[in-house]
Amino acid sequence: MDLALSGRRALVTGASSGLGLGCAQALAAEGALVTLVARSAERLAAAAATIPARVHTLAFDLGELDGIGQLVADAQAAMGGVDIVIVNAGGPPAGNFASTPFERYQPALQLNLLSGVALCEAALPGMRQRGWGRIVAITSMSVREPMANLILSNTARAGFTAFLKTVATEVAADGVTVNTLQPGLHNTDRLAALYGGDAAVAAAGVPTHTLGDPTDFGCVAAFLCSDAAKFITGASIPVDGGALHGLQ
Repeated sequence: MDLALSGRRALVTGASSGLGLGCAQALAAEGALVTLVARSAERLAAAAATIPARVHTLAFDLGELDGIGQLVADAQAAMGGVDIVIVNAGGPPAGNFASTPFERYQPALQLNLLSGVALCEAALPGMRQRGWGRIVAITSMSVREPMANLILSNTARAGFTAFLKTVATEVAADGVTVNTLQPGLHNTDRLAALYGGDAAVAAAGVPTHTLGDPTDFGCVAAFLCSDAAKFITGASIPVDGGALHGLQ
């Protein structure tokens, strides 16, 4: 299936590994020009080497909110514009209510909510003017079913999901879609950190008895960016191997 993404310009944050890199690889494979963003220039270079196409890289910490407008401007200058934004940021520290002091909430909200708001504010005007655009945010299945010991992630990502749902209705008539993907347990560095590197323990609670593959996840994101998905907007789509128990 041709996703008609050849020549589209994609900015992918959190792209040095895991789900972000999977999305960047899938978009590049479909012919999109991609700019990878992550904090470490060294890790970005290694990630770019896995993509057999010309890519751009920008080292940037999404927690630095004041610089996000310039980040998008730099990506626009490098690629001639930004048609697609994959919003992805690393998860905040684990913890529950009792173990999480109040001062940890602000940096978590900056990284996992406000940085995404700032990315949308910087990228959406150009998309609306051109009459075509895609925002795909990677959140978590915890938005539907809060996960134990991840109170910061549960809080920030739920708020960001509400923001995106609201924005989706405002920009839909301009040819711009806004969707979220809610990953379950995937084979990433983040999961290894949470489960002590024991993939079998993590996979035991998934109906498929396997962990998700970031490459497959990237293909789902690429489809949402395609013209075939132009009637999908405001959606929150679980990619979780059937792990969620709710009916919706």
